[in-house]
Amino acid sequence: MRIAIVAESFLPLMNGVTHSILRVLEHLQERGDEVMVIAPSTSDTDVSSVEKGAYVHRLPSVPLAGYTNVRVALGGVNRVKRILADFSPDVVHLASPFVLGWRAVQAAHQLGIPTVAIYQTEVPSYAARYGVPFLENWAWNRVDNIHLLATRTLVPSTFALNQLRGRGILRVDMWRRGVDTARFNPAKRSTAWRSSLAPDGHRIIGYVGRLAVEKQVEDLAVLTDLPNTKLVIVGDGPQRAALEAQLPDAVFTGFLGGDALAEAVAGFDLFVHPGEFETFCQTIQEAMASGVPVVATGRGGPLDLVENSRTGWLYEPGNLSQLRAYVQDLMGDDAKRRAFATAATASVQGRTWPVLSANLVRHYTEVIASFSRENGPTELTSSKGPTS
Repeated sequence: MRIAIVAESFLPLMNGVTHSILRVLEHLQERGDEVMVIAPSTSDTDVSSVEKGAYVHRLPSVPLAGYTNVRVALGGVNRVKRILADFSPDVVHLASPFVLGWRAVQAAHQLGIPTVAIYQTEVPSYAARYGVPFLENWAWNRVDNIHLLATRTLVPSTFALNQLRGRGILRVDMWRRGVDTARFNPAKRSTAWRSSLAPDGHRIIGYVGRLAVEKQVEDLAVLTDLPNTKLVIVGDGPQRAALEAQLPDAVFTGFLGGDALAEAVAGFDLFVHPGEFETFCQTIQEAMASGVPVVATGRGGPLDLVENSRTGWLYEPGNLSQLRAYVQDLMGDDAKRRAFATAATASVQGRTWPVLSANLVRHYTEVIASFSRENGPTELTSSKGPTS
């Protein structure tokens, strides 16, 4: 089939949205599908116009204020409409749509092309964290309009499914995320890496992710004085300098990718994630695949991933004393931590990207088959409930 993927963000920016698109592109390339990616332009002159077999059409863009490596695409609906009309896709995949995705869903609707929208980022809830709470209602209206117009919306977690259905968005189904269990596994644990960061043999508490306001990494300050532990922060972002000042005893590795990231995650004794606005949280899944138990906030995607008292602990959002107590619980009991680690690894087996990408193609096929170019989208809510 011919597939147009409209990416709100893409390479060279690496985040959860980009990571998912790349894994999907690998699968579509193996299938022999014809794929085009529409994405914001970049100032990086080394970025290729072809990525994993897909042509990347770059739209002019400007950097987001205060977050310069994030680009916002310019141009109106008609510009996207012309691009889609020239490519003539069977389906349009909207990756975490908000600005460019809003134009694309309108353009596809006008052209009579079915759309699959991936709800991946809880943008409206970022408003208060960024000091503009008055924009939250406007942002939710944008999200509602996009997903009401889309032929089908796919969400990564039960929390997100209920959130959108509660807002009256009914053509919604479940599509989780895959994890590379060959890359992320307990065998990647390195004594040398651990010794380089914690030479005194301290247990390592690790975080992986963007260092941005919405990730709430500053909450980890409640862990910095735990005895015989070392806090390690993997990632980069606009908050790095501020966080280094707030967490002076933590080790900041900067961005890691490939085998270096896999080695780091497997080298943790415990993974922590304090962010409250995760629709899924891929890094939790990668930690679990690496044999690392998790302590995370009990909201959003982590609710589906972490099983209390078996693979980790979920603490009440905002209750940092509970976060500290759960970390102490696992740091102080080696046998319990090992048991949690074993259960965590077992819980993510079978969630590979080829399996999840094949499920996505099934969604493509279903919306194409059920979509009438003359009459528009039909009701696609299944009586069987969400599928994984």
